[in-house]
Amino acid sequence: MGLAREDEVEVHRPPQFMPGTKVRSTKYVKNDGTFAGREIGEILVRKGDVGYVRDIGMFLQRYYVYAVEFIETGMVVGMRGKELNAVEAPPPPRAHAG
Repeated sequence: MGLAREDEVEVHRPPQFMPGTKVRSTKYVKNDGTFAGREIGEILVRKGDVGYVRDIGMFLQRYYVYAVEFIETGMVVGMRGKELNAVEAPPPPRAHAG
């Protein structure tokens, strides 16, 4: 019996999005109780909201979690890659001044 798609270990491949990538939410995201200062069940991100990936973390050593700063609200929300689409290509790497 093979692994179901949800059981796939994402961190065995590179992240879908790098910091600086402009992304759009493909889903509504409600507070599950982990976002301080907001009511449980309150909508944090609406489908179509645009933001930028600020950082990449991991959850359970299996999944990437992208810290996305949303432009209109200024909130930073952790989202899975399957909840995001790239709006444009990521910025090119910066050359080091030396």
